[in-house]
Amino acid sequence: MHLANESSRDHPDFKRRNFLLSSAGLSVVAISLIPATKLYAASSIYTNFLSDKAVGGYDPVAYFTENKPVKGDTDFSTEYMGALWLFSSQNNLEAFKADPHKYAPQYGGYCAYAIATGTTAKGDPKQWEIVDDKLYLNINSSIRKRWSDNKEKYIPDADTNWPGILK
Repeated sequence: MHLANESSRDHPDFKRRNFLLSSAGLSVVAISLIPATKLYAASSIYTNFLSDKAVGGYDPVAYFTENKPVKGDTDFSTEYMGALWLFSSQNNLEAFKADPHKYAPQYGGYCAYAIATGTTAKGDPKQWEIVDDKLYLNINSSIRKRWSDNKEKYIPDADTNWPGILK
């Protein structure tokens, strides 16, 4: 029985409803903090869960031809391994189609350092390096420096971990 002087916040139905709503809210927050690769079956190509673009929409061929990251254009695109790949020119699109393995980043565009250390993290298209004609991405500039300073160790470690780490 609800008494007139009893605060509605003290009523058991109000408390139960608030508990359920706050629990649901916490679940949404907790789920949003889990990396997309842990929520969904991980793809061998890293894409943001809000987009299906590989390499964050950057042209993977441009790293080799222009020695810098260049944003791709939807006018020059192809699908490869379940992701959308964008290019800055028709020539780069054709080069990729002729040999995607040559231009696609190692470890599907995941952070090379993370893969080497037994975990996953996104690869940032602006944190990159080409080693032995292969493109590697890292999550940020400090990790890229750490990886670059000891890449002779990290590359074989990542090669061993890839792609089994996604399972």
